Amino acid sequence: MDRILVLHGPNLNLLGTRETSVYGTVSLPEIDRELKRLAEKEGVDVTIEQSNSEGELVDLIQKAAGLYQALVINPAAYTHTSIALRDAITSVGLPTIEVHLSNIYQRETFRRHSYIADVSIGQISGFGPYSYTLGLMAAIHHVRAKSQKS
Repeated sequence: MDRILVLHGPNLNLLGTRETSVYGTVSLPEIDRELKRLAEKEGVDVTIEQSNSEGELVDLIQKAAGLYQALVINPAAYTHTSIALRDAITSVGLPTIEVHLSNIYQRETFRRHSYIADVSIGQISGFGPYSYTLGLMAAIHHVRAKSQKS
């Protein structure tokens, strides 16, 4: 069974109450339930983790090598600051989909740069919680297309 790791970055545990005009009212547990439902429907195993710690996210990415076929990540604020996350993703070589609830290119100037984008196979932003659904679907499609070529 294909395995996909989903990582949520800092402050995403506050979804549903944090800046609802930007991030909406859907909570992280609700997003996770939808991802698990989709994974079950598609016959893939999904592991979902959230951390406010950059180092913990790096550790989770490093441990993913050999265990997962793809990574879906919302690095949140670390998108714009973390070379460490970028290096971890590059080091493990997992196909990575970057997701964001808001459209980072319509926000403050400092949010328009992603250290993750150029080491990802794709980026999905601006669709609220559905960004995660699209990200997981893209990861599943990528993993299956890759295995068909093998």
